[in-house]
Amino acid sequence: MIACQRDRFAIPDEVHYLNCAYMAPLAHKVSEAMVEGARLKEQPWDFRPGDFFSVAERFRTTAGRLAQVDAECVAIVPSVSYALATAAANLSFAEGQQIVTLADQFPSNVYPWRELAARRGGEVVAVRRPSQDCWTDAVLEAIGTDTAIVALPHNHWADGRVADLVAVGEKCRSVGAALVLDLTQSLGAMPLDFAAVQPDFAVAACYKWLMGPYGIGMLYVAPRHHSGRPIEYNWINRAGSEDFARLVDYRADYQPGARRFDMGEKSNPPLLMGATAGIEFLLEFGVDAIAETLGAATQAIADEASELGLESASIGTRAPHFLALEFPDGVPDGLTDRLAAAQVHVSLRGSSLRVTPHLYNRPEDSAALIATLRACMA
Repeated sequence: MIACQRDRFAIPDEVHYLNCAYMAPLAHKVSEAMVEGARLKEQPWDFRPGDFFSVAERFRTTAGRLAQVDAECVAIVPSVSYALATAAANLSFAEGQQIVTLADQFPSNVYPWRELAARRGGEVVAVRRPSQDCWTDAVLEAIGTDTAIVALPHNHWADGRVADLVAVGEKCRSVGAALVLDLTQSLGAMPLDFAAVQPDFAVAACYKWLMGPYGIGMLYVAPRHHSGRPIEYNWINRAGSEDFARLVDYRADYQPGARRFDMGEKSNPPLLMGATAGIEFLLEFGVDAIAETLGAATQAIADEASELGLESASIGTRAPHFLALEFPDGVPDGLTDRLAAAQVHVSLRGSSLRVTPHLYNRPEDSAALIATLRACMA
């Protein structure tokens, strides 16, 4: 188990922040890296032409290490919606075909597919899971010969229940469907074998489990799509853009790998340096150890909550880092106000309380949560 890392964060003792799925707090080193990046703009004469590329390549390489994919397959994006618009622009979809998603999936991984289906005369199929099960069986059943695209998370953003992406990837390949993943609520906290899953595209915003700033993310692009069409045409993604003296020698070819899909003005040192530092924090420990540590933390909370009559799925059905506590008799009146008064920070999603700790949490944080729940249910 990884020891508590709270001293590396600016979290006051009285604050019980169990809400990483909402937004991760920045570690001191992440904040320092962002300030260092901002200082480069303060004295731009020290920001050389080569720096437009080096800060981006360091992020690309670090993100590739975390996901255990070739850095050549990583594009730099500002958001999940940007990444999924890129995926939608590069996948085949014909009239009468279907796109499979999860019911109540986060909207960034729904709206692009609704637009694509409406434009091409297709259909979005939102799968619902039965009872307390994970999502796998329902998703596998929905994938058929009419399926062109399957667009999923690794675990649902509200209930934490998982989809077996290896099995889903196999089913997609068997019917010729593309697989697009939004890993914002899992990458960095739960292992994923990209080689086994074989997604076409996979995106993760950095501001949650990648422990970085808002406004930056990584997009995995499978090699078979590296000759695809970007959704914007900027100068820095073109071949030869390192030579500032020849930028008006306009080029039709691109930088290699997934770089053609990079966003414009990607060379933003505060964001890139902060995001790199956030991922480096995770790499200190490794995703496997992080998942094991967070799984132990959520299970301990689940065990105590069960004594209060609250229900939750077991690890395996849910992601280890993601706990949804369900109230059989409904959410108690005044729950959110009493949690806020006790400085217990979690998220209420429907009739479930989403509890998502990280390495900065102490036993006092879960104790404050349980004590507040006990008082509310007395």
